[in-house]
Amino acid sequence: MSEHSSVPGEAAAVLERLRRLVELESPSGDAARLTALADEIARALTSAGAAVTAIDVPSQGRHLRATLDGDAALPPLLVLGHMDTVFAAGTLAERPFAVAGGRATGPGVYDMKAGIAVLLQALADMHARGAQPRRPLRILLTCDEEVGSHSSRPLIQELATGAAATLVLEPALPGGAAKTARKGVAVYTLRTYGRATHAGLEPQTGINAITELAHQVLAAQALARPELGTTVTAGLIAGGTASNVVPAEAWAELDVRFSTAVEAARVDAGLHALTPVVAGARLALEGGVNRPPLERTAASAALYARARDLAAALGFDLEEGTAGGASDGNLTGALGVPTLDGLGPDGGGAHGPDEHVLVADLPRRISLIVALLQQF
Repeated sequence: MSEHSSVPGEAAAVLERLRRLVELESPSGDAARLTALADEIARALTSAGAAVTAIDVPSQGRHLRATLDGDAALPPLLVLGHMDTVFAAGTLAERPFAVAGGRATGPGVYDMKAGIAVLLQALADMHARGAQPRRPLRILLTCDEEVGSHSSRPLIQELATGAAATLVLEPALPGGAAKTARKGVAVYTLRTYGRATHAGLEPQTGINAITELAHQVLAAQALARPELGTTVTAGLIAGGTASNVVPAEAWAELDVRFSTAVEAARVDAGLHALTPVVAGARLALEGGVNRPPLERTAASAALYARARDLAAALGFDLEEGTAGGASDGNLTGALGVPTLDGLGPDGGGAHGPDEHVLVADLPRRISLIVALLQQF
């Protein structure tokens, strides 16, 4: 039996919001489902006093842009989140939303529908009391974060311009810590070209593109500096046409993670400097940085310190940490806007079958969001 009905007060209210969001499945690229979810969230934002604008994205879904009034003499505050999830439609039937053992589970519950539910509950609570944010509030909830934020990136950059800070509703690190730094991401496709010939009759006249690619993958991965937070991973590889043909083409997709822009530039230069090893082979490199790193700066550290103090006044410790994955907060941080990520609820299992949030953390997160909106 679900524990949902036995949860008291504010936790029960936010759990009901969360249930509705999770039960509206929203895989990246599913325009109809993402639009339905956006409409549900838009109604909640409007009910909380926000002015909402829907921005349709062909074949993707709908972004939501919302504003609330604050002191117009102060720079605005930007709040970011995303509505899309990595889970295919139909996952809900296999793992329906449930509350048991102090956990709420279901596809997308942790990354990041709980963060949205917490924001909606915080705004509803403020509206019920007639309270407003201290600063003008800009909210952007996007439909394409999990697939690279290609259509939302200009919106994020536009809304971040002139903002005092960005608060990102991505989930907290397991254990509850906020994210004051995130690695950046680059994706490259490395292609090698040789010459095809019969593998049995005259292999010596061929140029083996797979052999060349093997050399290049090892050279690329040697650019990693784990001690600096830099990794280079060949995650996909393919080549050739048949086992009895010396392959003329091969390719590998490289995932690069880095903690600083300096490291991103070093690896990029190293990849572009690769040269063929097999006589007669040719190389081609495509791709580059998808998201810059979210680096911990003095300004972002001050923002975190403010959030930590507010959390302490509410009776809990808000620690900080670094995440290996990227978010839309990386984009605002790269613009020089102080950015604090991981303000969503504690939990774990992101992108997997054990994805969950801790019910006991939900009221704390609501209170922290309210405090940030009203006191920062």
